[in-house]
Amino acid sequence: MLIALIARDKAGALQIRKDNRTEHLAYLDATGVVSQAGPLIVDGDMIGSLVILDVADMAAAEDWAANDPYAKAGLFDSVELIEWKKVV
Repeated sequence: MLIALIARDKAGALQIRKDNRTEHLAYLDATGVVSQAGPLIVDGDMIGSLVILDVADMAAAEDWAANDPYAKAGLFDSVELIEWKKVV
């Protein structure tokens, strides 16, 4: 099951993102369920994340999201998990 994780950073939280980037990227790699990932950018500034997860079910996506180092560091103002279907 593919799940789109759409997370919006808290205002003024760029330093939290920078401070936890190495751990976040290691988590993406170590978990083996990330199909695609990258920051959301507005006017050249990182304002959130988009991660496509390939997991068994929504519960697995919720667990993955809760254990993301960015989430644990309090980076996100909101996180949305939505089932996604790849067309192209």
